[in-house]
Amino acid sequence: MVIFEKAVSAASTPGLTPAQMQRFVRQAQTLAKVKGEVAVLISGNQRLRALNRRFRRKNKPTDVLSFPRPSGGDIAISAQIARDNARLYGHSIAEELKILVLHGMLHLAGYDHESDNGRMARVEARLRAQLKLPASLIDRAQSRGKSARATLPAAVATKKTTARKPKTAVRHRSPQ
Repeated sequence: MVIFEKAVSAASTPGLTPAQMQRFVRQAQTLAKVKGEVAVLISGNQRLRALNRRFRRKNKPTDVLSFPRPSGGDIAISAQIARDNARLYGHSIAEELKILVLHGMLHLAGYDHESDNGRMARVEARLRAQLKLPASLIDRAQSRGKSARATLPAAVATKKTTARKPKTAVRHRSPQ
């Protein structure tokens, strides 16, 4: 299921209908081999800030949060940060939303780029090429020098959740 909150209008996600996003979510779920139900929330910075504060104790919005469950999970995405990243990296908002869905889906599948010695990055690169998507969050983080980390958005930290420990989430730093 894909939910576009009221804060996210069709104008803020041009070129991507809810039906198209739902098809992509199912495709990414199949490729990432995530069993069970997956829900994706596309919302604004205010909602992502609240979720990040509640589950990670970080009082700032973030681009994507993943909440794994024993079967499936939930992904929350900031449409505003996706828009900003799309402009920054020179591709469409639709492509950026898909990059974030794929990245979140891989976390639901159990991948953790902070501790897997590049395994998630390799899988994400392969799936991204298969889906004809531009550079991933991991690629963007790895292609920057350490001095640029404070100025560009990218994947910087991961904390996994389980159904038994709902107080943490996989998160990525926003450009703010």
